[in-house]
Amino acid sequence: MSSNSISENTHHKERKLIDYFTFNTDHKVIGIQYLVTSFLFYFIGGAFAEVVRTELATPDPDFVSPELYNQIFTLHGTIMIFLWIVPAGAAFANYLIPLMIGTDDMAFPRLNAIAFWMIPPGGILLLSSFLVGAPQSGWTSYPPLSLMTGKWGEEFWILSLLLLGTSSILGGINFATTILKMRMKDMDLHSMPLFCWAMLATSALILLSTPVLAGALILLSFDLMAGTNFFNPSGGGDPVVYQHLFWFYSHPAVYIMILPFFGIVSEVIPVHSRKPIFGYRAIAYSSLAISFLGLIVWAHHMFTSGTPGWLRMFFMATTMLIAVPTGIKVFSWCATMWGGKIELNSPMLFSIGFLSSFLIGGITGVMVASVPFDIHVHDTYFIVGHFHYVLFGGSALALFSGFYHWFPKMTGKNYHEGLGQLHFILTFVGLNLTFMPMHQLGLMGMNRRIALYDIEFQPLNLLSTAGAYTMAISTLPFVINVAWSLFKGTQAERNPWRALTLEWQTASPPIIENFEEEPVLWSGPYDYGIDEEYDYEQETVSDMLADVGVK
Repeated sequence: MSSNSISENTHHKERKLIDYFTFNTDHKVIGIQYLVTSFLFYFIGGAFAEVVRTELATPDPDFVSPELYNQIFTLHGTIMIFLWIVPAGAAFANYLIPLMIGTDDMAFPRLNAIAFWMIPPGGILLLSSFLVGAPQSGWTSYPPLSLMTGKWGEEFWILSLLLLGTSSILGGINFATTILKMRMKDMDLHSMPLFCWAMLATSALILLSTPVLAGALILLSFDLMAGTNFFNPSGGGDPVVYQHLFWFYSHPAVYIMILPFFGIVSEVIPVHSRKPIFGYRAIAYSSLAISFLGLIVWAHHMFTSGTPGWLRMFFMATTMLIAVPTGIKVFSWCATMWGGKIELNSPMLFSIGFLSSFLIGGITGVMVASVPFDIHVHDTYFIVGHFHYVLFGGSALALFSGFYHWFPKMTGKNYHEGLGQLHFILTFVGLNLTFMPMHQLGLMGMNRRIALYDIEFQPLNLLSTAGAYTMAISTLPFVINVAWSLFKGTQAERNPWRALTLEWQTASPPIIENFEEEPVLWSGPYDYGIDEEYDYEQETVSDMLADVGVK
């Protein structure tokens, strides 16, 4: 589609169940494909986490062999990052962006489908590495360890990440082009939803940083398969160069993983607080600031890798500086809720849980940005606790918030509120029980990535394991809720939350071409101060526009 308005095209035929299992160019079908696939890998990666925590319940390596333990925690990290959180963000972006900006598809529908269909082969390739000896060197795959622990398993890991990275780049091109070129004619940049701003910043990060990781992986593959010595110290290579290249992508990857969910929280909080978002432009520009600063902080992961003192100071300062735009977002969300008519339903509970968890992750992030403290806790369980509060407490809780918020729109069915709240309670309790003790374990000196530890660490490890089991149990009400709602749930209204962004102007689920008629911006996306002037139960867009005096 080349127009920025709703076209009369008919390139999508009537939707059938088989469409969700085949190559399809409808952005809504692709969004669901991304979401379901990412959750399949979430369950696999989560099962691996339970194996790791079961092993760590006792000081001795008595549940799985040390070799298998290394393989499982390597695949757990890789799957959760590259096959769950990143594709889940793309799922919401695929489904929502065209609806939010009032168009009928992504800029490049076929490229969109190709990007998705790189993910299943990437995941299968990664899991099939067990057949040849899965990688054991962690999701960072640092040489020389990765060059010593099994050639074919590492090669499968590299090929899998190259596929997933290419998929991510294609998605980033599509999101940025769609947002910049296909907005409806009345929607300027400062009147589009904040989720679109978040995806614009995410796309910029993807396009700037992912090719660097691809280059590092290709060179590592040469070392493995062709006997070159780019990173092999025994042949004159420098493994620290790999760390620079890896973290140039992988620190921005933290923001690639979390910026889409910042956007989701920015959509959920004003709707369920019945207040305009506080600091729209501050939130929008802070996403871009995070995107820029995210590119100049990578070496804070390498304070103990022989980094010169002056360079440590630079990266310490830039890493701490990134707390400013992040803090702007947190204060803006809190200010939005302040004095609002907050409804504590499942989307809002998960958003509030996200805020508290991300705040802990952010504070400990500032702590590890400090060179003296980072040197003390480097490669300890303090780091594991910190990044799980950021990534699971941040990304996952916001993901579930968005999932419940848009479930009626995506499926046309209402979810069970009681099961949603039970899901939140178990997840939030399990999260804190699992990851909070890790901070103390790190301060006490327990190293990460080990299956064998001193007996003095066992009580806190038992707490963490109990928390991990609680989180595993929390998936039951989630799965039951989805299944029950799809088959037994009541029919959802067009706009059950009385929200103002454009996706709520169409049917639930949206029709094939998204809108019955071209949507019109009759208000800003967060103008909840004019609630009384708008009857949200109107059946058609024309009725809504006529009701507010727009012809």
